[in-house]
Amino acid sequence: MRVCLTNINPKVGNKKKNIRKMEKVIESEEADVYIFGEMSLTGYICREEVFSLAEDINGESIKNLQEIAKENDCIIIFGMPIEERKGIVYNSAVMVQSNSIGIYHKNFLANFGPFEEKFYFKEGNEQPIFKTKFGNVGLCICYDIFFPEITKIMALKGADLIVCISASPIISKDYFERVLPARAIENTVYMAYCNLVGEEDGLTFWGGSQIYSPKGELLAKAEYFKEDSIVCDIDLDTLKEARIARPTLRDTKPDIYLEMYGIAKGKNVFSEDVKKGMEIAYKIGKAKEIEVYGNEDVAYGIKLVLGNVNIELIKSNEIKAIVKDDGREVKLNRLHQ
Repeated sequence: MRVCLTNINPKVGNKKKNIRKMEKVIESEEADVYIFGEMSLTGYICREEVFSLAEDINGESIKNLQEIAKENDCIIIFGMPIEERKGIVYNSAVMVQSNSIGIYHKNFLANFGPFEEKFYFKEGNEQPIFKTKFGNVGLCICYDIFFPEITKIMALKGADLIVCISASPIISKDYFERVLPARAIENTVYMAYCNLVGEEDGLTFWGGSQIYSPKGELLAKAEYFKEDSIVCDIDLDTLKEARIARPTLRDTKPDIYLEMYGIAKGKNVFSEDVKKGMEIAYKIGKAKEIEVYGNEDVAYGIKLVLGNVNIELIKSNEIKAIVKDDGREVKLNRLHQ
């Protein structure tokens, strides 16, 4: 997969001019995937104007960029405000392919120092993965990268490449350049970072778009403080070697995330028996029908993880599950007293 990352200096409020700027990059650089920064369609600091600039998934700008993607047989990733309903707008990353459109809504909105995102945007709460002919791609936006659970979820869902589009000013440069290789290593994924460049309302964006290997090696970096493009070939076959050498995905423990969830909520969200049901479910994997020995909490824990599964509950002090599909049996200790 050949990836092109571009430090773009968008004209605030001028979507047509910014699309033309993206198109010029696509025409001048040979790649499979072209990536542009956060809010690159409209400019980052739009304030109240963001509501008139926002479009839905069927908007003219996305249609125009999809036509460009078709003409050039490529994938285009860029940032823009997406209107879900009238007056409800997300700071979004859009991945346009010739036959599909993928959208990610920024989970963590920056609202400190010079940032005012919560005044204008609604927070996203999903971490989708998008399939391409090259591999699976996860998208995140700027401040999201400082929350490792976001990229971990994407990696566990099957992401091979995670793309972070950004509008990072100079005050944040060192933070990003320290955390990006860590996200690549801890998730054994390729990590691409694409930043804006230029100045908007006193904020100076530093550019420096860059890409890291699954081992945290810097593969390429664009110039600081100027419009620039880099093209980098990445070989997804190297993921296997990285994941054998440093098996972080294999060794991830879901129970730790349950505990973290409870701590963040300020309470013990799941009982011990619910956790045991979830532990059984993780060991089972996929199933359509299960005979569960235990109580309602154990059955609930299994349902939480496996979703649409038929459960026959048999009240018992022992905890076990028999998968009716193939006769597999998973057994744990007795119920919590």
